[in-house]
Amino acid sequence: MIIFPIIIVLSLVFWVYYKVAIIKSNDELTQAYFNAKSRICLGSFIFFFAINQYLFYQTQLSLFIGIVFLVFGSANLYVGLKEAKHYRQEWKRLNAQ
Repeated sequence: MIIFPIIIVLSLVFWVYYKVAIIKSNDELTQAYFNAKSRICLGSFIFFFAINQYLFYQTQLSLFIGIVFLVFGSANLYVGLKEAKHYRQEWKRLNAQ
């Protein structure tokens, strides 16, 4: 399965990109939005890493560790999506013409 390593690497690259973008930005709302986007990337990294590790090893130990990683990755994805939606709406509200 080549798709999981590709997703893992892309999500890690985007996580680093958004963390650097937070440092470069001066606006607090933009920083919060980028932080939410980086949380989405981190959650997808953890989620797909867990799936990839279970498919690679297929042991009971990797299953248990994978389930823990799936829970943490899903939680990061969910919270990141909610935050990104909220901050996107706030930015639209503040910058309405």
